[in-house]
Amino acid sequence: MAQKKKPRANQAISTSATASEGEVERSLRPQRFDEYVGQTKITDNLKIFVQAARERGEALDHVLFCGPPGLGKTTLAHVIAREMSAQIVTSSGPAIERKGDLAGMLTNLAAGDVLFIDEVHRLPTVVEENLYPAMEDFSFDYMVGEGPAARTLKLSLPCFTLIGATTRTALLSSPMRDRFGVICRLEFYSPEELGTILRRSAGILDVTLEPDAGEEIARRSRGTPRVANRLLRRIRDFAQVLGDGRITLELAREALQRLEVDSLGLDRMDHRILLAILETFDGGPVGLDAIAATVAEEAETVEDVYEPFLLQEGLLQRTPRGRVATRKAREHLGLEGRPRQAGMF
Repeated sequence: MAQKKKPRANQAISTSATASEGEVERSLRPQRFDEYVGQTKITDNLKIFVQAARERGEALDHVLFCGPPGLGKTTLAHVIAREMSAQIVTSSGPAIERKGDLAGMLTNLAAGDVLFIDEVHRLPTVVEENLYPAMEDFSFDYMVGEGPAARTLKLSLPCFTLIGATTRTALLSSPMRDRFGVICRLEFYSPEELGTILRRSAGILDVTLEPDAGEEIARRSRGTPRVANRLLRRIRDFAQVLGDGRITLELAREALQRLEVDSLGLDRMDHRILLAILETFDGGPVGLDAIAATVAEEAETVEDVYEPFLLQEGLLQRTPRGRVATRKAREHLGLEGRPRQAGMF
């Protein structure tokens, strides 16, 4: 299966983690539930599930995290493993190409370990089907030999916890989804929650973040901790070179302007998507493939990375006939005086 193309837009607000920034992002991740900010309903329930499993001396039931990228699915998986005092093995759906790859991972797990699979909806069908008995019965059937001499070898597995993460719940098959005992959908963060995250991250990065500057960055972070931390790191660079190392409101605004992040947190690609709908397609409705072709981006990237926030902010609507830009989008882009089709809004 071809790997999903990463967004080419302004990387300062991209919700995809890059390899070069992975180590820095890991240093900013919470290690315990007490350090985790936001998603309160989810973490409160997970604390109970984890405590109950530990008191019974059992592995935690399988967990599925759903939601847009950058909201903390991977972080929560690592927090759960640490709270359970368990080792965590991480992989992703596209990386597990064959049944043998899955067998190697499962047989190396110890009792209580956590297996984290990102983009679990992209597991090949043959791998997914062989994962079912491992999740339910903690066993794995492996074929040894070929032809008439072939025989099935049943391997017993230790009780483990599978944690899956997906940005596209609809692409997850029903048999797989039904085998998760705990299903959590992560939501976008409030500016107040992002402000708390930024203050914590500024302390770890040893940079002075003034309160009003933190609020400004939080408002423009698309409700996403990964974006907030990435903006903070980039603005820290501006503060180091152009200022005295402190992140002030004035410096934050100048840096965000240079990074082409507007007052709502939209970047150049967000603007291109909305302008394509408003100007090229008269406000819509228009299909996803047409939008993607117009802005020269992959349809999956538009749908998974950009659309969720545009929908959340009320700038875009999905209708049976296609995508429609809203009046709020027109006003935000300064196009409220442009003629529109009758009845479009």
